[in-house]
Amino acid sequence: MARLSPLVVLPPAIFAGLAAMFLWGMNRENVGENPSALAGREAPAVPAQTLPDKVQLTDAMLREPGVKLVNFWASWCPPCRVEHPVLMELSQEIPVYGVALRDNPDNALAFLAEGGDPYHAIGDDPRGRTAIDWGVTAPPETFILDGNGRILYRFAGPIVGADYQTRFRPELDRALAAEAQ
Repeated sequence: MARLSPLVVLPPAIFAGLAAMFLWGMNRENVGENPSALAGREAPAVPAQTLPDKVQLTDAMLREPGVKLVNFWASWCPPCRVEHPVLMELSQEIPVYGVALRDNPDNALAFLAEGGDPYHAIGDDPRGRTAIDWGVTAPPETFILDGNGRILYRFAGPIVGADYQTRFRPELDRALAAEAQ
């Protein structure tokens, strides 16, 4: 009987292992979702400064009763511009708080003057330190918080279209239903 060299068996075995791993990865649930390590925990501190002539976002606001949103945004961020009308609508329903991320204050104010201001209060994070504490990778990112200031859900990217309808809105409705009980 001929002896099989390990060098002949090794490449197909490695290929089969990689193929199995890739197949498993493609079939897992919520492939596009990047969960927050902060879910279920109290929200981190907010910036100690705001934009000129805007209401200062405070930690106490995040602990007020009721579901609320915290949205990290920037005027230089095209997806932030796309989601802005949705935030305007949501602000009629629940409090929406904003954190301007690494933005020039004049540009941020011009952005809000152009599209409207959905934010009940704003924090200004010019160096991105607060965003790091919240685990924000890039704007826009929106967090759903409960009445105790705990993070219930993190949504990375613009809350528009099918993502809004199938991913964000169900989580928001779940939070609102839990609050009503």
